[in-house]
Amino acid sequence: MSHSLSLLFYIKKSKADEYGKAVIYLRITLDGRRAECSVHRKVKVDDWHSKTQRALGNSQNSQEINREISIVTDKIYGIQHQFQREGKPYTALNLRDAYLGKDKSKKMLLEIFQDHNNKVDNLVGKDFAAGTAERYRTCKKHIEAFIKQKYKINDIPVQDVDHKFITGLEYYLKTTRKCAHNSAIKYITNFKKIIRIAHANDWIDKDPFLNWKAKLKIVEREFLTESEIQKIIELDLKMERLNQVRDIFIFCCFTGLAYADVKKLNRGDISTGNDGEEWIKTKRSKTDTRSNIPILPIPKSIIEKYKDQELLKEKDLVLPVLSNQKMNAYIKEIATLAGITKNLTFHLARHTFATTVTLTNGVPIESVSKMLGHTNLKTTQHYAKILDMKVSRDMAILKDKFKPKN
Repeated sequence: MSHSLSLLFYIKKSKADEYGKAVIYLRITLDGRRAECSVHRKVKVDDWHSKTQRALGNSQNSQEINREISIVTDKIYGIQHQFQREGKPYTALNLRDAYLGKDKSKKMLLEIFQDHNNKVDNLVGKDFAAGTAERYRTCKKHIEAFIKQKYKINDIPVQDVDHKFITGLEYYLKTTRKCAHNSAIKYITNFKKIIRIAHANDWIDKDPFLNWKAKLKIVEREFLTESEIQKIIELDLKMERLNQVRDIFIFCCFTGLAYADVKKLNRGDISTGNDGEEWIKTKRSKTDTRSNIPILPIPKSIIEKYKDQELLKEKDLVLPVLSNQKMNAYIKEIATLAGITKNLTFHLARHTFATTVTLTNGVPIESVSKMLGHTNLKTTQHYAKILDMKVSRDMAILKDKFKPKN
């Protein structure tokens, strides 16, 4: 890749010392970007020629200054040629740092990312959920692949990350990796943390994310209606694996538990509340927030069905949950058998609990938020926006109230 490189030697007359001498500076401009430094030489203001960028006269001092400027010029172009021979990407900042001998300690982006991920992995179960660690690992893989495709190298200095890199990464995620808008933004937000670490450690001069703005799109979440839930419950399933997955899916439709939470649900998470009824009291794997959920009759009967399984007793678990991949594959089979055309995933059970089971039946949004273990009520409000059924019911009551009386 060819670059447009120019060098400018200049002085700042206004900063001349008491002897009328000013420091000579070098400005390196590469592809429109600048980096500056001092060449550690002074010249009398009256002896400096700004157009030739050299000292005037034939005095020994002027000759030494001009030789030094020629040496610095050759050195900068030599560093550029070396970068080109090695196939390394470089900026004006890289040329300056190499000239000043600072490039030996420069930090590489993926090395910083890997160091961060190692720390997250060691804190899984304490400060981070396993899913969070996996997301950071995936994010690093995407950035690694982007660097290889864009720059044809394995890693880049973290100081080379700029606004263009960030927008290029976003485009790469949406096109090459086929990520949806929200997924791409979440990966870049993960990446943003790595850059903030570099900035906090003074490995970069400024945060390239300062002018980057992104907004998540509000996604309408699908959920099952009462009739669709009933269709799944009434299915006559001959295969044990489908029967088992159906039970766990319906259990989550009436408790709102996510896959990771129902998988680890143990007998100690079920206790009797102050009302004398049984409750699920557990911490969410994703956010480490507590979910307190009263157990309705349907999930209670499912717990009873599996309470005597020996394998579950040994592991102190409540339900025989398969891998997430198998649960999602089998629930799609069940949807086909029930004649449901929606794209059923296991997580859709949680959406169904929030909408059809609770909000539609008048459960206050604050209570729903508490049961779901949401850290922010705004997260729960996403469900409330799509409840046309409840709006219809509420307006029917209002219509009845204002019906003309004979």
